[in-house]
Amino acid sequence: MENEIFSATKQSSSIPLLTPYQMGSFKLSHRVVLAPLTRQRSYGNVPQPHAVLYYSQRTTKGGFLISEGATISHTAIGYKDVPGIWTKEQVEGWKPIVEAVHAKGGVFFCQIWHTGRVSSRGFQPNGQAPISSTDKPLTPQLRSNGIDVDEFSPPRRLRTDEIPSVVNEFRLAARNAMEAGFDGVEIHGAHGYLIDQFLKDQVNDRTDEYGGSLQNRCRFAVEVVEAVANEIGPGRVGIRLSPFSNYKEAADSNPEVLGIHMAESLNRYNILYCHMVEPRMKTVGDISTCVETLIPMRKAFQGTFIVAGGYAREDGNAAIGEGRADLVAYGRPFLANPDLPRRFELDATLNEYDRSTFYTSDPVVGYTDYPFLESSGS
Repeated sequence: MENEIFSATKQSSSIPLLTPYQMGSFKLSHRVVLAPLTRQRSYGNVPQPHAVLYYSQRTTKGGFLISEGATISHTAIGYKDVPGIWTKEQVEGWKPIVEAVHAKGGVFFCQIWHTGRVSSRGFQPNGQAPISSTDKPLTPQLRSNGIDVDEFSPPRRLRTDEIPSVVNEFRLAARNAMEAGFDGVEIHGAHGYLIDQFLKDQVNDRTDEYGGSLQNRCRFAVEVVEAVANEIGPGRVGIRLSPFSNYKEAADSNPEVLGIHMAESLNRYNILYCHMVEPRMKTVGDISTCVETLIPMRKAFQGTFIVAGGYAREDGNAAIGEGRADLVAYGRPFLANPDLPRRFELDATLNEYDRSTFYTSDPVVGYTDYPFLESSGS
């Protein structure tokens, strides 16, 4: 049975997460968002047919989904078998996936991504050094599955005159996403990847117009937003930011000021949404309590405000009910519960996720084999 259960029932209206929301030109039937989740099942960086089932399983009529990060160029790759969005083959690979989501009435955005220094020479064209805002190396790090260790090559600091070409790669990736049929794009500006490497003062040690002052450190991100918005229209553009995160050794000395400055800067371009990661998500997969808050950013940004980071049903409902967010993005719970909105409606028990299968290459196990409730269908 389809999970199209989010019309104005009395039960849904009493559950803030399941109330409708108008996001720009998109009419959403509920506020539970599929967060962008790297799954590493796009062999050779090309989206595969098994992703059709994965995304369509998690689609409801009027539901909002954000794809896993799609790399914008050959230099953007930092992990094995992540999808790209810079070649014709990749665009064609995405098309049936997008069509499947649209066939079930979903709204689907493509997250566009450059890993920057979170990479190694083995992923780079001609074995060159990864590019970054800096030449400071990143130390080996345990992945969020608690099993694998990533090792990174020392990066090469981008020259000032090279930066416009990277901005243009984001623009072209957005164009390609629209060609693939996506409804819009989310710019990945979080979690220690390239844009975040410019934003954070513990990484960005530049002395040119892209470093030093807060405005200069935000310049690259703002230029990417402007280029993408001009290419596909601001009503189809979102950005994900994590000012409080120290993931991939990307921390900032004053994250609240950084977050507010970015939120205010985004208003100039009238983009659709800002997707902020909660302060409690200091590192991906590590949830801690924290007195810091996203409320000042929520107040500063004039568009749709999405929050993410360790939310369950109860605090997600509270965030919506108290006006602290318009939408709530769910990662691991949605990975393990393809019918998550249905389970939230019924307050049903959630499947436990298997961390060991987050980043395997199996096209089924830990990917499309999580069970639905008996009354739901795939």
